[in-house]
Amino acid sequence: MNKSYWIALGIFLVVGIALFVMLAFLVAPNANYLASAASADLDAETLRVAKGLYCPVCPGVPLDVCDTQACYQWRALIKQKLSEGQTAVQIKAYFVEQYGERVLGAPRAEGFNLIVYALPAFAVSAGAAALYLFAQRRTRHPAPTADSQLATSDPYRSRVEREFRNLEEND
Repeated sequence: MNKSYWIALGIFLVVGIALFVMLAFLVAPNANYLASAASADLDAETLRVAKGLYCPVCPGVPLDVCDTQACYQWRALIKQKLSEGQTAVQIKAYFVEQYGERVLGAPRAEGFNLIVYALPAFAVSAGAAALYLFAQRRTRHPAPTADSQLATSDPYRSRVEREFRNLEEND
């Protein structure tokens, strides 16, 4: 295999792995997402948990800004669960159990769903590798000029043109 292909493969792997690791840290659940309800304002904590959930009735609307009666009830339920000492992770798990993963707004980063998170990272790294290969080929084989195309395509024509240029220069 050509050396530039090995370099492109290395770029693909390094960029892909780096992006995947960065994404894993961003998506990884944080157990310390909320402080306990006793030490912070319960309403602010309720809104923080609700911001991470989406209304099961209104598609694409976060629970903290939805104005349906159901969302008011769900926010009250979140507030109640926080006052009972449940964590944000437990409350989110409860809502996922009741309404499915659509309340999270994004699939969980586990199992087969990891493909959703890994695919963009590997697409970017593949693009970087392809761009590297394209640049290598363009610098190694520059585009031919018009004079060189004529010289290689028809030797008689190039000789006639060269003699015409010589005549023009002598005049």
